[in-house]
Amino acid sequence: MRIDIISVLPELMESPFRTSILKRAMDKGLAEVHFHNLRDFGLGKHRQVDDEPYGGGAGMVMMIEPLDLCISELKSQRNYDEVIYLTPDGETLNQKIANSLSIQKNLIFLCGHYKGIDQRVRELHITKEISIGDYVLTGGELVACVLADSVIRLLPGVLNDEQSALTDSFQDNLLSPPIYTRPSEYKGLKVPEVLLSGNSKKIEEWLNDEAVKITQEKRPDLLD
Repeated sequence: MRIDIISVLPELMESPFRTSILKRAMDKGLAEVHFHNLRDFGLGKHRQVDDEPYGGGAGMVMMIEPLDLCISELKSQRNYDEVIYLTPDGETLNQKIANSLSIQKNLIFLCGHYKGIDQRVRELHITKEISIGDYVLTGGELVACVLADSVIRLLPGVLNDEQSALTDSFQDNLLSPPIYTRPSEYKGLKVPEVLLSGNSKKIEEWLNDEAVKITQEKRPDLLD
């Protein structure tokens, strides 16, 4: 998988990709992540990428020309499955979206900034819009890191135990059941006997029942 991320602050995203699962995926050649500084396509000697909105109002708008030049150059090099604009008014990211993106080959993430992008960029290039919640961040850079992590960890070979991703919360519209490890008792708190029984069928039933119960308590909307 290849992900190209367009941003006015690409240096903000470098650290998360240098450690842990994301670095492992890149070191194994399972994922490529490339950062593109939009100012490289900016206009004039000051590399301008934003301007005041037509019709007035506060804030600045990311200009169409630098964005079109950048995205068009990337598209000239390969075919992209999705060009994703990271914006608060996009579709809220969930596990289903992450799963669907994880089987794609080439993706572009466009990090919003200022008041957003010229609407015509959406009409020309954007195929999907994604948000991570009903709140506003300074820009889409942190969103890009979240989205990339949620997708890349699902690629075959990235996790040491590939079954781990399949049992994560939300994979089956359920939250994860309680989990325990050694010791079996600590300060009077005991691990449920069923988990120590060795009876795989009973353990599986218990885990499912607990997942349903926790989902009903915390996120009943997932069961609708």
